[in-house]
Amino acid sequence: MSQPNSSPTAYEQLKVRLATESHTWLVTGVAGFIGSNLLETLLKLNQRVVGLDNFATGHRRNLTEVQTLVAPEQWANFNFIEGDIRNLDDCHRAMLFPGEKASPVDYVLHQAALGSVPRSLADPITTNGVNIAGFLNMLVAARDAGVQSFTYAASSSTYGDHPALPKVEDTIGKPLSPYAVTKYVNELYADVFARSYGFNTIGLRYFNVFGPRQDPNGAYAAVIPKWIASLIQGEPVYINGDGETSRDFCFIANVVQANLLAAVAHEPDAVNQVYNVAVGDRTTLSELHAQLHSKLLPHYPRLQDARPAYRDFRAGDVRHSLADISKAQRLLGYMPTHRIGDGLALAMPWYIAQEK
Repeated sequence: MSQPNSSPTAYEQLKVRLATESHTWLVTGVAGFIGSNLLETLLKLNQRVVGLDNFATGHRRNLTEVQTLVAPEQWANFNFIEGDIRNLDDCHRAMLFPGEKASPVDYVLHQAALGSVPRSLADPITTNGVNIAGFLNMLVAARDAGVQSFTYAASSSTYGDHPALPKVEDTIGKPLSPYAVTKYVNELYADVFARSYGFNTIGLRYFNVFGPRQDPNGAYAAVIPKWIASLIQGEPVYINGDGETSRDFCFIANVVQANLLAAVAHEPDAVNQVYNVAVGDRTTLSELHAQLHSKLLPHYPRLQDARPAYRDFRAGDVRHSLADISKAQRLLGYMPTHRIGDGLALAMPWYIAQEK
């Protein structure tokens, strides 16, 4: 998606700058899908990273994979803490890179959460405990540590039942799930902390993120890794509804870019805001299945006649989702580099390798 012969983007300029500047970052949920991709990028930019995770949904194998992808001296810049954001002491402990390289955290990238609409409907109490109580602990610890900025994973689920497309940050509807409630409360708390305690917060409303290290297993697996695994294994692929439900699928590289740009943002108009993080494209579930099928067919000819199975709509699901990303483009310099086809082409070898 980048334009040839164009001047460097804000993100390209930032990566050049970070490669020569050493900062300390805290990534919560570091063993998860998004967290481990943030870790990989930051270590490759020679940054120091404190990682916090309790392995509720993250995996040690993600950290092991990152270790294989960075240089030994870069891996030495990573300090992992096994802990829980529901424990305030763990949150405070994570605000310092210890040892000879001891340094306080400059930037927080808060990714730790219990995702999934169905999970929140099945267990709203645990979802609330992690996503609201844990989030508040992180805000308190960040405030006490005097960090430069606090960037957190918000969610497109906040738009709820508002029908308008594309989704614009200032216009939301009523939440459709306990998960959506928790992510909206995060935005309210962040805004109050910014006003009350004078430190920068930015919320990133993710739209259906996908990419390497996204878990294909479990009852609450995201649709892309789950469908790929099912196709490879010869299992049924179920589409909830009529197949016309649509999403703005966003490759992980775009999300990493948005996090780093948000963390270092300092212009008054840019901070203490929420931003859509997506591409601005809409793909129906039927179209998604067709794309996955076509990319897997050369590897698995037996999929020639594979067809999805349709079933009832899922409770709490939004019918259509499409982001307006102009605010992030204007205020953060966000320029997504991968549309869904680009991202699937890059991610598919990783997904296939997991099934061998």
